Amino acid sequence: MRPFSSRAAQPTPAERVRSILAAARSMTVLSDGVSTEVHHLDGTGVMGHIHLHEPSETPPAPSAVRIPIRLELTDIAPTPVRDRLRARVTLTGLLAAPYDARSTESTCVEFGQAVLEDATGRTFVSLDALQETTLDPLATCESGMLTHLLDGHGELVPLLLRLVRPQPRRGLLRAVPVALDRYGVTLRLEYPDGYEDVRLPFAAPVTDIDQAGPRIHALLTAARRASHPNHLPA
Repeated sequence: MRPFSSRAAQPTPAERVRSILAAARSMTVLSDGVSTEVHHLDGTGVMGHIHLHEPSETPPAPSAVRIPIRLELTDIAPTPVRDRLRARVTLTGLLAAPYDARSTESTCVEFGQAVLEDATGRTFVSLDALQETTLDPLATCESGMLTHLLDGHGELVPLLLRLVRPQPRRGLLRAVPVALDRYGVTLRLEYPDGYEDVRLPFAAPVTDIDQAGPRIHALLTAARRASHPNHLPA
């Protein structure tokens, strides 16, 4: 049995930000004293609505318009777990014209900073890191795949417990898949007094969406071969 390791491969902060931007269905935009909820990101993500570019090295002309803009996004677990908020992403920058949420063209934003906030703390991500990071092939389909696993094959989820080590003294209530990325699956183990997330790493990172199914089946095969299963309470 491959034991759980807290140091298992997982997405970098830049990869997580890229995935959140790509999968987002909505965002909050604050600019020029106005807060706007944008809900027409389906199919395009934030990067289909916003174009980020490096700050110009040339000082702007005195008459140039420079309007601060702040984009706020939340990453919510698609499965019904405790504390569904997985992360927050904040992007700040400058505009050369007032923000127009109704525009059908991409809004050009001079990059200021990107911040990822999650259970591990706050991480700043550079524009170079975002641009150099390859988008996770599972980013935009993670929600559908996780809900399908839970709703269509829920009986397989307890099987994955054979690959982790619940804390028996805390009294495990249930295990629910809370995240899926190119590196593996994350299970949320819920106890009466809280929860913990554990990683089930794939043998190799997914580079194409078609590899996701075989990777998950490989985890299930490994779980079936495990000799000391950890059962959920009846």
